[in-house]
Amino acid sequence: MNPNGRKRVIITAISPQVEGGTYPAKAAIHEDLLISASIFADGHDEVAASVEIKQAGENNWIEIPLNFVINDYWEATVEPRETGFLNFRIRGWIDHFTTWQLGLRKKSDAGQDISVELLIGVEMLEKAAKIAEKTDAATLLSWANSIRKNEEQEISVALACGDEVSKLVRKYRDQSMDTVSSEFVVEVERKKAAFSTWYELFPRSTASEPDKHGTFQDVKRVLPRVAKLGFDVLYFPPIHPIGEINRKGKNNSLTTEPGEPGSPWAIGNRLGGHKDIHPELGTLQDFKELVQEAKKLDIEIAMDIAYQCAPDHPYVTEHPSWFKWRPDGTVQYAENPPKKYEDILPINFETEDWENLWQELKSVIDYWIDQGITIFRIDNPHTKAFPFWEWMIKEVRAKHPEIIFLAEAFTRPRRMERLAKAGFNQSYTYFTWRNNKYELEEYMTELTKTEQRYFFRPNFWPNTPDILPPELTYGGENAHILRVLLAATLSSNYGLYGPVYEFGLNTPRPGKEEYIDNEKYEIKHWDWDQYTRIKEIIGRINKIRKQNPALQSTWNISLAPTTNDNIICYAKTDKKSKNALIMAANLDVHHTQGAMVKVPLQELGLTHEQPFTVHDLLSGSKYTWNGEWNYVELNPYEMPAHVFRVEQQEQML
Repeated sequence: MNPNGRKRVIITAISPQVEGGTYPAKAAIHEDLLISASIFADGHDEVAASVEIKQAGENNWIEIPLNFVINDYWEATVEPRETGFLNFRIRGWIDHFTTWQLGLRKKSDAGQDISVELLIGVEMLEKAAKIAEKTDAATLLSWANSIRKNEEQEISVALACGDEVSKLVRKYRDQSMDTVSSEFVVEVERKKAAFSTWYELFPRSTASEPDKHGTFQDVKRVLPRVAKLGFDVLYFPPIHPIGEINRKGKNNSLTTEPGEPGSPWAIGNRLGGHKDIHPELGTLQDFKELVQEAKKLDIEIAMDIAYQCAPDHPYVTEHPSWFKWRPDGTVQYAENPPKKYEDILPINFETEDWENLWQELKSVIDYWIDQGITIFRIDNPHTKAFPFWEWMIKEVRAKHPEIIFLAEAFTRPRRMERLAKAGFNQSYTYFTWRNNKYELEEYMTELTKTEQRYFFRPNFWPNTPDILPPELTYGGENAHILRVLLAATLSSNYGLYGPVYEFGLNTPRPGKEEYIDNEKYEIKHWDWDQYTRIKEIIGRINKIRKQNPALQSTWNISLAPTTNDNIICYAKTDKKSKNALIMAANLDVHHTQGAMVKVPLQELGLTHEQPFTVHDLLSGSKYTWNGEWNYVELNPYEMPAHVFRVEQQEQML
């Protein structure tokens, strides 16, 4: 016989959970966490439910009532106040007291004799008193006596159905027949996991004089500029010694000219490997001073970790079993046919020495954490074993929960999702290739309105050193401004490969979606003080992001219908601050486009009757709107987007 046969409540469709609880869901500190489930029972009795939460390692559960919404769907919003792992479970029960109260009220309203019904309630109060604390027990018995002795029916009903009575009986109900779900886990991360603004540059290209190799001291000089633009993460490609064997030349050439620096992703040579610094960049002490100087400006340095080796990396001779050897005695270099990467050797994760390999790769992360690094961008994680990432990230974050891992994986969806489940805090996305209204809306719905919302945290990049999308090539300055505005307002995490984006460089390598004269293979000299309109807009939107909490979440987006597919419109709100924004963008970077847009009034806390003011934070203009449908028109040569703040916030939410 089923030992739970008397437990009548069914609990299903619990959210958030990832693969039935195999992996923790993701949340950020002080970010609203919606916990929900479908909860029901047989018959006509009332059902009640709650969610119980506790920090991992604690013993006491905190109970929070779940609210019935519709069709057996229940939910509650929790605000995590500590980082770490949060456990939760759902509890449901037949609420006999509420069932009795509802029946009592109906019979009383119908003028029926309720004397026996009142005695049933008295028995329930007395039963609760038996397990209540002394003071509460006295209160319960006092209510029971009042109901039993009171001859006026209306007074007894009012007392029996009061909120205080309901609250106390609920507290001391018999829990032996409650249905309790399995436990699920949410990993609560620091705010930067959910809201960050990334800028990528090559340290070797920061020298103040042409034809010189930049140093960490040169990067220090650039830091105030990065901070002024509003970026809080400064990401470097690998800073390690670069392989000398099979070194790539300009534009990925197989031959090099004297003095060509090679690709930073070809890691390691006779001077060291993943725990060493390219000598022309400076010393370890220089690097640590740079990290500290950046922190003074509220910038965190993000390091690139590429688990691959140049042919002359020390690992190749010290641990030959970590690589694949070909029949002719040479090491298998990396390739993705027809692409070949002659300067890179992939690590063999099927090696019999896999345990030592795992420990060594983890020690690379540990080493740089000791030097002050808290953010890592992992290069091509989808080409390494998934079990390794699960183990390594869990081990690192158990000791250092503040560490953030960004997965640079432009690959098939299931692979990207698995990496996120394995523990990556942020992920590169397909945003770079989502351009028209349908693609963008479909993608945002997938990211924010499906189960992905609880494990896949997107980071939108309009370009990378490897990727120059055609839209930037053909769209010029207008496209650069449009794409950064979209990235910065659709996603709370976004980044860009900085100098070439600011300066609008967009000449592709023939036949490729990548930059000609790519900085991956040569040192550049940038005029960091040069004015560009793109740079101005980047600084403006980053300031807007910091000043408006509605843009500090990805999950709060409401897509708005428009009468022109060249115009996309969406809104974001932050209920705590009552901050509400409406974004409208012209996706046609060559022509003026206009449309009626349907404002999601309810989500914004607005009414059909009350006019409201929208303030364009990009241009400074203000407009009065009324009702759902309003008109926008955007000339991409002036500004391809509006970022409207709803000004009449005293009427909102």
